[in-house]
Amino acid sequence: MKKVAVIGIGQSLRGDDAAGLEAVRQWMEKFSETANRPEVRIEASELPGLALLDVFNDVNIAILVDAVQSSAKPGTIHRLNENELSTFTSDAKSAHGWGVAETLQLRSQLTDGEANIRIIGIEAGQTELGAGLSKAVEDAMPEVCAAIEQEINSLLR
Repeated sequence: MKKVAVIGIGQSLRGDDAAGLEAVRQWMEKFSETANRPEVRIEASELPGLALLDVFNDVNIAILVDAVQSSAKPGTIHRLNENELSTFTSDAKSAHGWGVAETLQLRSQLTDGEANIRIIGIEAGQTELGAGLSKAVEDAMPEVCAAIEQEINSLLR
């Protein structure tokens, strides 16, 4: 049986950086039947760093949901696989410094890449301390939840 981890990543007190955490929370509410399947593991990580590597133990598939920053409009949804991580270098990056892209690049150098990784990135508009989600990111949440559900359903078939 395939096992999938759905990981919401972000800092809850930094505006749009909380988008990954909020998207996974909303997805769990909206798609509770999928979220409660025995082959689905759900996690939230405020500061993943290298600890993110542990998430890949005992799963075949990982769906990472995180805020990203590039030149796209806030609220834009990016759907990537691990091979497309080079998109998130220099001008485009995770909002966490040593972030998801760097950790996954290290993972691919250290392991044989057993887990299939999908990334759903939500373009952040503002990441100010103490701010809530921007309207653009909040408005994107239903589409992000649908993207999470679609990824899980396509990967577990």
